[in-house]
Amino acid sequence: MLRYALRRLVVLVPVLWAMVTLVFFLVRLAPGGPFDSERPLSPQALERVQAYYKLDAPVWKQYLDYLGGVARGNLGPSLRSSYSVSERIASKLPVSAELGLYSLIFALVFGLAAGVFASTRPNSWRDHAAMSAAMTGICVPNIVLGPLLVLVFAIVLGWLPSSGWESWQSRLLPVVTLGTAYTAYIARLARGSMLEVLSQDFVRTARAKGLSESAVVVRHAMRAGLQPVVTFLGPATAGLLSGSFVVETVFDIPGLGTEFIASALNRDYTMVLGTVLVFGVLILILNLAADLIQAWLDPRVRY
Repeated sequence: MLRYALRRLVVLVPVLWAMVTLVFFLVRLAPGGPFDSERPLSPQALERVQAYYKLDAPVWKQYLDYLGGVARGNLGPSLRSSYSVSERIASKLPVSAELGLYSLIFALVFGLAAGVFASTRPNSWRDHAAMSAAMTGICVPNIVLGPLLVLVFAIVLGWLPSSGWESWQSRLLPVVTLGTAYTAYIARLARGSMLEVLSQDFVRTARAKGLSESAVVVRHAMRAGLQPVVTFLGPATAGLLSGSFVVETVFDIPGLGTEFIASALNRDYTMVLGTVLVFGVLILILNLAADLIQAWLDPRVRY
């Protein structure tokens, strides 16, 4: 297991290098530049600014300088603010991480409950109701669900704020919006896996011993039945991080997703690269953690 984890961490380096290289050159192919505005700079001022940020050097030299800075842990200055990229990421990342964590907890709690609830009575009314709700959650994208929740709960009923990230009430709508689709996926995965596990011999043996149905489900079936859900957690976490871009924009949340979109529109090259690098590291590490948890749940899994 330790060798497997170390190999995955070593592979992380070339994957991140390829990702940074691709984004570095693609972002420079987009029209416009970091210093374009409604009032363009004079040629002399533009020349001085480009020299200050070393944007007057050849692209290949800028690329090598940036890689050298990343190797030293320096993500460079932001081209559109007085702060460094590391400072801006450090101020925005906790908000995005909090949103992703709450959404993941929401998806796990309600998704597992719905899936297990449906699997204990297959083809009953509660099974059909749970799976119908799950299919609805999958079909409605968060860019549609978010404004609908704002319309109902913020504008019509007036129960919750429509934007911001100041109080626990302002967190409810973004968390539900981001977590609903993954709640539905987890519910369907849990139901299918639990149905398969509940029909196996060791479950019949546990029932034959006189254990209650709740003890059979919780103590015996769930550990084996939740393995597909654990496997799904890696890509689900990646989806929660990338999906937060839309949710943060809809609800005006001051997170890293909003910062990334603003940086892309403003052609802030270093901020875009730093954000992609941070998200890439987080996603790869979380995928590794999901694989290790799967091996812990199922001793038959060997890497």
